[in-house]
Amino acid sequence: MSATTASITPRVGARVLLLDPADRVLLIHARDPQDLSHHWWELPGGGLDEGETLHDAARREVAEESGIVVTDLGRELWVRESRFHYQGRDHHRIDHVFLGRTSDTAPQVPLKPTENEKAGLIERRWWTAAELRQCQDKLLPATLPDLLDDLLAGHLADTPLSLVD
Repeated sequence: MSATTASITPRVGARVLLLDPADRVLLIHARDPQDLSHHWWELPGGGLDEGETLHDAARREVAEESGIVVTDLGRELWVRESRFHYQGRDHHRIDHVFLGRTSDTAPQVPLKPTENEKAGLIERRWWTAAELRQCQDKLLPATLPDLLDDLLAGHLADTPLSLVD
């Protein structure tokens, strides 16, 4: 990690581990528009707008990125701190991840992608736990298959985990 990356003020964000009735999780496949070989799967979410709460940001981001309206969020599952390079710049993020459930996987509202999302979005997909374990692409967080297994088995801690990568 460069000194520049270490000194960047972190951006706080909120994400949702969104499950459908079959316990599939929604992931967004994204890429760096400046480095098309750098792509990954991540939970829907993003940074907080000024004055926005974590819960409000999480619900807004899911609606904007998937069209799915999540009215009630479950507990906070983990907080993930990450440092990465994207679009030619170093970034530092602290994402709070909440559990969400939906009975309907079809969009209920129009998508509202940002210009950044339009440039980097590849696709959206619902994944089973078994499919995640077989995924050869980069997952964020990398331990997502194990975290999902633990959650579905009732073994995930009641207090939010702390993840760093």
